[in-house]
Amino acid sequence: EVRLVESGGGLVQPGGSLRLSCAASGFTFSSSVMSWVRQAPGKGLEWVSSINPSEITTYAPSVRGRFTISRDNAKNTLYLQMNSLKPEDTAMYYCVRPSTNTRGQGTQVTVSS
Repeated sequence: EVRLVESGGGLVQPGGSLRLSCAASGFTFSSSVMSWVRQAPGKGLEWVSSINPSEITTYAPSVRGRFTISRDNAKNTLYLQMNSLKPEDTAMYYCVRPSTNTRGQGTQVTVSS
């Protein structure tokens, strides 16, 4: 069974940082493209970033230069380092395996003073 479990969300002030983690199981993580998506209150899903097995990364323009996606294949874990957070980054963040459209339960990120 493919399983993705996110963690690391929370409440942070504008300008702060958080690191999200996604523990993966049930598939060959090292050979999978992995992504982060987010959903703000009242809005649809928004793609944030992806990383392929060769660790080539892509980012949405809204987060480029502030967020960094990475992976640890030995730990079957995906990360999202988020710096210089803004109130508009407030959302539920999900880890996704696009090839099977599998998504975790999400972790809430709230940026507010």
